[in-house]
Amino acid sequence: MRLNASVPPFSPPRRPTVGLALAAVLVLVAGLLLAWPDRAGAASDPLISRDRPATASSSESSSLGPQNAVDGSATTRWASAEGKDPQWIQVDLGATADVTGVALTWEAAYARAYRVEISADGATWTRLAAETAGNGGADDWTGLSGKGRYVRVYATARGTSYGYSLYDFAVYGTLGGTTPPTGAFTVVAAGDIAARCTASDSACAHPKTAALAQKINPRFYLTMGDNQYDDARIADFRAYYDKTWGAFKAKTHPVPGNHETYDPAGTLSGYKAYFGAIAYPQGKSYYSYDEGNWHFIALDSNSFDQTAQIDWLKSDLARNSKGCIAAYWHHPLYSSGGHGNDPVSKPVWKILYDAKADLVLNGHDHHYERFAPQNPDGKATADGIVEIVGGMGGAEPYPIEQVQPNSQKRISGQYGVLKLDLNDSGYTWSYVGTDGQVKDSAPNYTCH
Repeated sequence: MRLNASVPPFSPPRRPTVGLALAAVLVLVAGLLLAWPDRAGAASDPLISRDRPATASSSESSSLGPQNAVDGSATTRWASAEGKDPQWIQVDLGATADVTGVALTWEAAYARAYRVEISADGATWTRLAAETAGNGGADDWTGLSGKGRYVRVYATARGTSYGYSLYDFAVYGTLGGTTPPTGAFTVVAAGDIAARCTASDSACAHPKTAALAQKINPRFYLTMGDNQYDDARIADFRAYYDKTWGAFKAKTHPVPGNHETYDPAGTLSGYKAYFGAIAYPQGKSYYSYDEGNWHFIALDSNSFDQTAQIDWLKSDLARNSKGCIAAYWHHPLYSSGGHGNDPVSKPVWKILYDAKADLVLNGHDHHYERFAPQNPDGKATADGIVEIVGGMGGAEPYPIEQVQPNSQKRISGQYGVLKLDLNDSGYTWSYVGTDGQVKDSAPNYTCH
């Protein structure tokens, strides 16, 4: 907060000595600090928000996104849409934290009134601090006491006619009783994406999931098949997918679904023409890559019956040196949706399970679902694989039909994306709806 003193009327000068002037200034500063004891000084606990995933109610432009407020740079900033109240920005700390301080550095477009809030799930919020007469500059909230994974600034009254803008949104405290995990990064994932519709149709969902995915600004994106409906022709890819999710195609690692096989020009023809080497980095429709301590395996479940892919998978896993393994493809082994369980991937599960893989991501059924760790036979076990169905990228939702054993959470009818938070030794995730709200938060898992 800027602490402003009023200027008295001019009077003939009576110059005090330097010592008296300095004493007067010190008394004034001491009085101001006593008046705002919870705003004085710097936070002593570690910074736990740097480069963590950030979301916001709006952004003035793609270059003024919420990630700019947590990147530690004094020259980048988040700016909301102009002239609208309320607005908010929130940061996902990746795990439950004990929050003791929040520091805000406002641009000229500041908040006159706002709340600092904390949440365990991104849905229910508890107030940590409140400002009713802000005047911009730097606001340091110290001596806070709150426990949660998400922290947000909820602004209700603008100090200018513009929007809200922050150079820095810093959260201090302890994460899970320790310092933040190393090698942390975020991935956004979804399957079953581009229906043949555009943003001019208010019911069209993939422009909304694309906007959300871009706002999260992850390290990269991955897709779990059925990227383009109905027959995945190259013309449809260009007319629909490219107008939304295509905005970050260069940062996307896709796999094909069954709809990519329906192309009249040939199986996967439009898919290969659109993505090119992005989808075939190793010359095949399946491939692998590394990020941090993670090994990612992108598979083509349309050809799990071909020995070439199975042999490649075994060889790839034998060469892997990373401590955490995630694999993804289109058809899920287990699902409570309309398509149900698909045994085509059971042999692949067996190979991954024997290699101590951690996470499997699928689409095909158009809903969100997470399963407890289980083995290929569907028996819950601590050393099992966690499966997520994330088919809510934009295609028409499917209802939940027969709930499968070990299914822990199911959501149908609410479009969104998976926000995966990974580090050198573990992972968690949240399912974020197109309204920006977290619909489900997963436990924290440790890699096998």
